[in-house]
Formats: sequence, structure tokens, C-alpha cells
Amino acid sequence: MSKNTVKIVADENIPALEAMFGADTNMNISIQRVAGRELTAEQVTDADVLLVRSITQVNEALLSTALQLKMVGTATIGVDHIDQVYLQSRDVPFFNAPGCNADAVVEYVLSIIYNTLFERKLALQELTVGIVGVGNVGGRLYERLRSLGVSLLINDPPRQKKGEEGFVDLDIVMQHADILCLHTPLVQHGEYPTYHLLAERELLALKQNVLLINAGRGPVIDNGALLTCMEERNDITVVLDVWEHEPQLNTSLVAKAMLATPHIAGYSYDGKLRGTHMLRCRFSEVFGIPQPRPLADYLPQATINKVKVTNDVAIHDLMNLVYDPYRDDRALRKTLVEKNQPQLFDLLRKNYPIRREFSSLSVQGVTDNEKANVLKNLGFTIDIT
Repeated sequence: MSKNTVKIVADENIPALEAMFGADTNMNISIQRVAGRELTAEQVTDADVLLVRSITQVNEALLSTALQLKMVGTATIGVDHIDQVYLQSRDVPFFNAPGCNADAVVEYVLSIIYNTLFERKLALQELTVGIVGVGNVGGRLYERLRSLGVSLLINDPPRQKKGEEGFVDLDIVMQHADILCLHTPLVQHGEYPTYHLLAERELLALKQNVLLINAGRGPVIDNGALLTCMEERNDITVVLDVWEHEPQLNTSLVAKAMLATPHIAGYSYDGKLRGTHMLRCRFSEVFGIPQPRPLADYLPQATINKVKVTNDVAIHDLMNLVYDPYRDDRALRKTLVEKNQPQLFDLLRKNYPIRREFSSLSVQGVTDNEKANVLKNLGFTIDIT
């Protein structure tokens, strides 16, 4: 390999690398795609840039021989898989992609809420939604629900300590939330650990008939305690996208969950490309080259990009037209009877079909201003022509 070549070792599931880093840099770039969960130190020994997702543990054991490393990036919001202290000791710049897939996770949660409430013939405005962790994802979920006039309880101790207002204690959220959404990072130690934030005591304190959705980090809920709780209480409805010990799943817990998906809440194509684009922007800064073209230049038109409806259209039907969470649930459950369930879990993520965000769908025909405003606040593109 030429001395002037920049070698990028990247997770095989990061899209558009060749378009954004190869064709769009005017540099001599070599891109080696690898399986993120099986990445070895030998594979990164001669890397100039390492780009990963959340399944790769980036630490001294992985990077001790990568002596020419100039940048590490993760195409995810979370950073609990990165040893940032070690990277700092090496003076290796590190970047994540905050907010890249936040809208995708929010729309995953909204799709579940609207589908569930339709089946139960309940109105969202009659219920209270609790959000634990009000960062990139939880904050955007809060804003969308607030714009709809939904009653909200929010819990985020680090933000509350900074003097921000509007937050309540976790116990209050547990007691009063009809729908509870978890969006905290995974924090093992410190003043506000989130590991097993919901253990036996908290789970048993959940409000009657609660809908519990975890699309944040698996170990935030003690999965063993959750299974025990669900065996004792048949009123709790659980939706899990993230799991303790994944990709190895507790099949009994999956069976108890109303909806189970393979850690794909943030897997919209828009979000994935946004993450790649954010890392490409940081790459420009590190290597002193021009910034890439706007993200919109890389996004294809959605397969279903325009619909004409009447004012009677059900919101969950429009959501399912863009993203149907039950499809992912069915796909995951099919893997549970196989001996290689963990490998199949990863394959579901690797071979995940293209999924777009609500904004990719232009909705025509809605003349009711209130309905149009609801759809707009949920993220759809409203065409009034």
C-alpha cells in the first residue's frame, strides 16, 4: 500500500462509506470492511482511521498495535463501548455521531405507542407518558409529544442537577406514567449510574397497565427481574429493542414481551447515512480537506414517497406505511428456535432492509387543519397543494 494511502477500517454495517469517503475526498483511500463484533487487533494494526458501531469494544486491547491511528469514530450516539481515556492518552481524536439516529428511535417509539393505543381504543391525550433520559432521543420524543398536547413526566438527574427545571424523581414517574420510555445512556459507575436502573423494586412499583418501552440500553433494565415481575404481574406490557447480554437473548423474556426487536430502533437509512456523514465531516477536520456535500445529496428518494388520503386516515396506518415494527418482531421471533440464535440476531441487523423516516413520506389530501398539524408535528411532510 502506498505511503500516501489512508487506510480506513470500518464496520461492515456503516453505509455509504465508499461514496462519502472514497469518491468524495480526492484522496487515496483504502476501505476495509470488517465484522464489528469479531474485530481483532491484527485487523487494525495498520489502520489510519477506525470507524465502528456500538457492538465493537474499542480499548487498549484492540488498539495497542495500531500505532499510526489518527482518528476513531463511532456512527452511533452512545459511547459506552469506547475507552475515551485510553484514546486521550494516545492523543487519538475520537468522534461520535450525537443525534444521528435520534429521530429514527423516536419514530420507533411513536409507532409502537400509536399501534398499541389503536388496538386498545385509547387516546394518547388521555394518558401520561414518562420519559427517563432526556438527551438526544428522549429530548426529541419529549418535543414531539409536547407539541401534541400530551401529559409528560420527565426524569434526568444530571440535567436536573445543572438547575434545569421540569424534571421529577424516578419514583414519581413510576407511579404515574401510563407509558414509560427509557432513553438513558448506559452508565456503570458515578453519581448517576443507569445500570439496572429498573430493578425489582422499581418494576414492581410500575403503574397498573403500564406500557414499558426500552429502546435505549439493554442493561438499564434488570432483565431477570423484569421476567420475574412479568410472571407476577400480567398487567404490564413490555416492548424491548435492547437486551441484557445481547446478542444472546433470554427466550422466556422475548416470549413475554408484546413486541421484541433486534436493537434496530435507530436503524433508519436516514439515520445511518446521517451518522456516516457526521463522521465524514470530522474526517475533513482531522485530515484538512473540504467538507462533504450535504446529506440530502446522498439520500435516495423513498420507495413510497407520496400518498393521497382523506381526513379520516388513521395515523398508525400512515406510520406503518413508512415503518411497521411488527415486521421486525416477527423476524426476531423466527430466530429463537435456532441453535445459532446470537448469530442470527446479528444477521438481522447486518441485513436490515432499508427503512425511511416519517419525513420521507409526503401526505396529500388532508384538509382538516388540526389533523394536518398533528401529522406535521409527528414528522410527516404535509403537501397542501
